[in-house]
Amino acid sequence: MSANLNKIISSMKSSRSIHRFCIKPILHSALISYALFTTHIHGQENNRNALPDIGAAGISVLSIEKERQVGDAMMRQLRATQPIVHDPILNEYINDLGNRMVRNANDVNYSFKFFFLNNQELNAFAFFGGHIGIHTGLLAAADTESELASVVAHEISHITQRHLARRIETQQQNQTLSTAGLISGVLLTLINPTVGMAALSTSMAASQQAAINYTRGNEKEADRVGIRLLVDSGFDPMGAPNFFGKMAETYRYTSKPPAMLLTHPLPESRISDARVRAQNYNTRNVRPSLAFHLAKARIEARYQGEAKNNILTFKKRINKKQYAFKAAAEYALAVAYFENKEYEKSQQILLDLLAADEHNLFYIDVLTDIYINTKKFDAAFELLSKLNKLMPNNQVVALNYSNALIEAEKYAEAETLLEDYLILQPDSYIAHDLLVTVYRKQKKMAMMHATKAEILALLGGFSRAVDELQTGYNFADESPLIRKRIKARILQFQSQEEKLKRLSK
Repeated sequence: MSANLNKIISSMKSSRSIHRFCIKPILHSALISYALFTTHIHGQENNRNALPDIGAAGISVLSIEKERQVGDAMMRQLRATQPIVHDPILNEYINDLGNRMVRNANDVNYSFKFFFLNNQELNAFAFFGGHIGIHTGLLAAADTESELASVVAHEISHITQRHLARRIETQQQNQTLSTAGLISGVLLTLINPTVGMAALSTSMAASQQAAINYTRGNEKEADRVGIRLLVDSGFDPMGAPNFFGKMAETYRYTSKPPAMLLTHPLPESRISDARVRAQNYNTRNVRPSLAFHLAKARIEARYQGEAKNNILTFKKRINKKQYAFKAAAEYALAVAYFENKEYEKSQQILLDLLAADEHNLFYIDVLTDIYINTKKFDAAFELLSKLNKLMPNNQVVALNYSNALIEAEKYAEAETLLEDYLILQPDSYIAHDLLVTVYRKQKKMAMMHATKAEILALLGGFSRAVDELQTGYNFADESPLIRKRIKARILQFQSQEEKLKRLSK
């Protein structure tokens, strides 16, 4: 991954590997307040009855479109301030898992987006517009896919039941609060409970108990709806009480509970209720998921610990047969070897794995990195060109293929591939960053600045995005069509910024 963005945002670090690209945590309190300020105004329009099931459009005065706009603003802010994992194969996995359940959910009013934060805390959170964030630590702690799915189903249920909107309205009814203070406190609580609880306590001291009671009601409802969703999606309903019980037991005597227990209180009665609900459904023997164990292995090998220590750990697991799938244990070792720059050892393991499962994207992803790092570009092209025909515009294939083409200085081919991909995935952070490199290498300065503008817009920096577009416009003297496109995009960004301002009035 190129280092273009260092010139745009000084606090952002990028890597040559598209999988290690991750925005470091930054605290821009003013920007947080601005992005979140748009939310609470519409809490006044929210449903006043707090009924158990208010997901359908029209029950709440807070329109679905306004929720979507607020959620989009929040997501842009999270990209700028939180360590979102820009890892195509993990994105592919968690969105496949999440959308399998969304297809079975009721009261779905918009498309859902699932993403990981590189954070070892056990936590997950949901907010407006169908956005669900999951900490990498939570996946690492789950033993089965049903346990992970139980948490995802719970968060989906928070959204379909519109709990955040209802919570905000209830808090506003109980006290006089500043809009920015209330909403920033709520979102901070979701993402960073320790900081968020402090923010909430300073602005809501008068009615803490009411807020706590309301939250417990939401949790109970999300448990009920979530377990039903878990069953309807083909998972083991016992995944929910099993994971609850594991967390409660692990942290029973600790002075610092995990983040998830701060935002999702876990009294004994809740665990018992979840177990009773789960037992009301027929016992289901769900086969272990290789994809789940590969995703877990990737997080452990790439985002946790030191490579040398990981190699020893994974070797020991293989020798003692401590695994659900030997392939996943071997994959973890291959990733650890790659992280330690032992490319030949990693490559041999991956080739053996691919011989048994030739289209597995987890294996292909790391093998592509090895080919790039060892300058074996022809091997990368042979591997990826076939897959690109088989699964066009798949994010793992398209982004790896583009990265390999760039490293091999085949810029025109990479440009075509990325531009086609962005037509279908316009919010792809990685694709835009790769395209900046492509345009710069070809000295297409107008398009380079225009693409930098797209990156800034994804971070919520519309004013700076307009500045980049205006710079690009000055490089497009001989390209009337590009100038027209840039002018149109300037107007679109200005309109988006004005729309946010109107939401806050």
